[in-house]
Amino acid sequence: MPISVEGDEAEVLARVRAGDRDAYAELVRRHAPAAVRTAALLGAGAEAEDVVQEAFVKAYAGLGRFRTGSPFRPWLLQIVANETRNLHRAAGRRAARERSAWVRTEPLLLAATLDEPASAALSGERRAELVRALAQLSDPHRRVVTCRYLLDLDEAETAAVLGWPRGTVKSRLHRALDRLAGVLAEPAQSTDEITSEVRRGA
Repeated sequence: MPISVEGDEAEVLARVRAGDRDAYAELVRRHAPAAVRTAALLGAGAEAEDVVQEAFVKAYAGLGRFRTGSPFRPWLLQIVANETRNLHRAAGRRAARERSAWVRTEPLLLAATLDEPASAALSGERRAELVRALAQLSDPHRRVVTCRYLLDLDEAETAAVLGWPRGTVKSRLHRALDRLAGVLAEPAQSTDEITSEVRRGA
């Protein structure tokens, strides 16, 4: 039974809890693309699919903790984000892990893809400027920009994925966009203009 666009997700989750493995396969098919993109943009790079596979295993094992009636995607993506952080824990100090994560992510942002026409709206030079600006943000600020504008998550989903209060998401996003505007040396640009360009550069 395929999942409708709007979703009978609650019904599918109920089938999963009843032991229907095919129902969980439906959830995997529906959410895997967003999960892989999340892992890649948060720094998993070539290991994104492995991270996502582990996240789906942990999500299945942890369904007893999933609150009935809540949206599944933010809960899953929080697990993906945690698994991506776990990937870097053995890499040494925090700063080293963050640099490593950015090295994995930067090529994805620099590469315009043919199946994303909006990407072509930015010149290669402008895309490079935006990526260099993102590189100068702190790791928390890069994460909140990535979730809100590159992954197109809403505020509540971003808070769930990053494990932050919504107020923290708001304040860090505001500071991150101010920092981006400053780094781009275009103070006349509005926050809306900056966020529009970040979206088109994703």
